[in-house]
Amino acid sequence: MRARQKAIESYGEVKVVSGVNSADNVQLIQMLFDGLVESLKSAEGQIKRGEIAAKSKSLARASKIVLGLQNALDFDEGGDIATNLNELYSYVVRRLFHVNAHNDLSALKEIHGLMEEIRSAWKAVPGLMSSEKAPKSLKPQAITN
Repeated sequence: MRARQKAIESYGEVKVVSGVNSADNVQLIQMLFDGLVESLKSAEGQIKRGEIAAKSKSLARASKIVLGLQNALDFDEGGDIATNLNELYSYVVRRLFHVNAHNDLSALKEIHGLMEEIRSAWKAVPGLMSSEKAPKSLKPQAITN
């Protein structure tokens, strides 16, 4: 329960209000990725327009989402996948800091591409199994530190 609340709080921090309480774990993760991609797209436009303060806010929001996803990993149940995602999320956070410091659009596009791949994988999960049959690594109890 604590893990689900943590994920919901991360989601709330990114100012998305509808559907969180009724979302299953897969939907919640999909919603987080939707918010992440939205933040990355916003940051790209803000860099192009020279809106530095807004860009920093969008990248901070993206970083919070990535850190929330990272903190939700279950290394006991997730095994190598959780370890690999942990490394990827750490890399993405470092790159987000780089983008913020240098307004590096190519690095931002790299991050966007990586996160879109993970997002697409999560979008395929409901078709593979129902949330009731999902492995523990996808259930709320497993979204713990």
